[in-house]
Amino acid sequence: MPVVQPLFQRVAIIGLGLIGGSLAAALRENKLAEEVVGFDTRADELALGVELGVIDSAAESAAQAVSGADLVVLAVPVKATQSVLREIQPALNGDAIITDVGSTKSGFVNDVRAVLGHLPATVIPGHPIAGSEKSGIRAANSQLFAKHKVILTPADDACPQALGKVTAMWRACDANVLTMAAEHHDEVLAATSHLPHLIAFSLVDTLAGDDQNMDIFRYAAGGFRDFTRIAASDPVMWRDIFLSNRDAVLHTIDRFTQDLDQLRSAIADQDGDTLLRVFTRARAAREHFSKMLSGQAYVTNNTEHQVTFRAQPAGPIVGDIRVPGDKSMSHRSIMLGALAEGITEVNGFLEGEDSLATVQAFRDMGVTIEGPSNGFVRIHGVGMNGLQAPRGPIYLGNSGTGMRLFSGLLAAQAFDSELVGDASLTKRPMSRVADPLRAMGAVIDTAEGGRPPLKIRGSQLLTGIHYDMPVASAQVKSCLLLAGLYADGVTSVTEPAPTRDHTERMLEGFGYHVYRNDGTSSVSGGGKLVACNIDVPADISSAAFFLVAGSIAPGSDLTLRHVGMNPTRVGVINILRLMGASIDVSNERAIGGEPVADVRVRYAPLKGIDIPEREVPLAIDEFPVLFIAATFAEGRTTLRGAEELRVKESDRIQAMADGLAAVGVKTTVIPDGIIIDGGQSMTGGIVNSHGDHRIAMSFAVASLRAQGEIVINDCANVATSFPGFVELAQQVGMNIQSQGDV
Repeated sequence: MPVVQPLFQRVAIIGLGLIGGSLAAALRENKLAEEVVGFDTRADELALGVELGVIDSAAESAAQAVSGADLVVLAVPVKATQSVLREIQPALNGDAIITDVGSTKSGFVNDVRAVLGHLPATVIPGHPIAGSEKSGIRAANSQLFAKHKVILTPADDACPQALGKVTAMWRACDANVLTMAAEHHDEVLAATSHLPHLIAFSLVDTLAGDDQNMDIFRYAAGGFRDFTRIAASDPVMWRDIFLSNRDAVLHTIDRFTQDLDQLRSAIADQDGDTLLRVFTRARAAREHFSKMLSGQAYVTNNTEHQVTFRAQPAGPIVGDIRVPGDKSMSHRSIMLGALAEGITEVNGFLEGEDSLATVQAFRDMGVTIEGPSNGFVRIHGVGMNGLQAPRGPIYLGNSGTGMRLFSGLLAAQAFDSELVGDASLTKRPMSRVADPLRAMGAVIDTAEGGRPPLKIRGSQLLTGIHYDMPVASAQVKSCLLLAGLYADGVTSVTEPAPTRDHTERMLEGFGYHVYRNDGTSSVSGGGKLVACNIDVPADISSAAFFLVAGSIAPGSDLTLRHVGMNPTRVGVINILRLMGASIDVSNERAIGGEPVADVRVRYAPLKGIDIPEREVPLAIDEFPVLFIAATFAEGRTTLRGAEELRVKESDRIQAMADGLAAVGVKTTVIPDGIIIDGGQSMTGGIVNSHGDHRIAMSFAVASLRAQGEIVINDCANVATSFPGFVELAQQVGMNIQSQGDV
């Protein structure tokens, strides 16, 4: 067995309370230091620390403890930091790493500067989010930090080696280590930790003084006891925290007081609508951000979850299913329903992360939205000019559709707004919507390269323009039409090839006329939207994976119900039929202005084709899985005119070519497309989806005919467009497993 070297030779822990003692115990248990030396002003606690084996030895003074230490941990009350620093300064090793465990970080940084004259690069402020109702060295627990967050707030010029060692130390304690700026940490903790403690202390104090105090506490329900439990925390510690983090706490108290006054007024005035709006928004926000962040509540640069698909060869695809609702229509139903006058009810809503981000965005702007529950959503519209300024940036996750449509919608609002997204969305170009919006009079700032975040200045007067789109894009067209609802005059968009027209159809459904003629769509500003009911069809983009699966797996016979058959979306069916697929469409009908039908697919040998360029915009999202169909077809398939694929969640042309190469399939990439010679053997292999849900699902389909297991990495974003994909795929016969955090 190799000998594992400890991270540190001598660690000095100043303060042997719960946190300091627990860290000392964890350091010793995990053999992270040759020696753990402790000091505490309470002699009995210090002696007990040695007796219990929490520390190796006790120092007679803080200065003696830090002498020769390569790591110094200050676990003292925040108000004691300066005095402790003055005491240990003469004895500090010049290369020693200094960290702390306090709840406020700006104050710690200021104390270091006040005593040492500057902030050394080896100072790494830290805050473990862990605790217990017990205190003192007897409560020391080496597992206290397991599965808990530890926030580090290093300066921009912090020593990488020092940061690396402190990070490694906490991770060895099984903690989840996050980093953020010190000032932002204090603002976040003021809202999420300090204010709740203040309220708990105040509420218990208020009720304890009530004439009926015994009955109040005797009959209090579990929720009251759970919440007020934090009022049992150390009063001295919390006094110091509130005084140390004064500015951030006061700002948070002021905001909360204003909102509490609003609720008081609503109750006094019997204003049920306001109460419903606040309560619905609060409950939904908690659920939404719990799902979106999944335990990363303090992360400012979200770490993506690691989800891996393991897909193996399988037999025929058989069944009768309905895939989730159309994502494009789900987005638009919320947007237009929020701006309409009256109540809009939506059935078939896609409860994926992208669509839920749109719901949350409108809740953040004051719209009451009930649900979603089993695909049903009720939207209490606020009218064209009823949106309220959001309190912070609007987070859209991985939704490129959401960001582009919101940019048009928000360009004419009376308030400033900022659109942000996850790491993948932040890489996607937004200039193609920002530039024409600026031509209409919008003021929009982007990051380098025209990428998110988008900062949109409010109170701008927009003027209608005519815009000839250089590249066919339904998102760009929809963005400009939404901005045109607020613009002076007529806004018209001409597309070089037909794209999906859900926005135009849905605007008509909400009573807003759209003039359409020969590839041009136009709206006149100043109208209004009237609430209506919407039944969202099953998403043909989601159905596409099963259409290809049924086409390539011998013996397959699969029926897909209630599929949206919008003429601007059926390119995947047209292309598969040209390749020889056996696809039958039946029970055609119109639901809310959108054509839907049942689609049956049976296995049939496919042949390679030159994909007609007229079909490209009608199947732009479905090409990744169509590349899989081409791989198993006889002969050559050529795609041209698909530049749009390079600016999706990934460069889908290159990402698919790389993935196919990883499983033994050769392709030829061209600037606007790809050439695939069918009939090649597909081996197993490891594929990187680049966080692109359609790449991930496409290779899951490919596994049906592969000669071995295909492992697909980075699949967490499948939930953005197709929740339940793995379960539905298993139901119809695919051999696929999902591993990791979902």
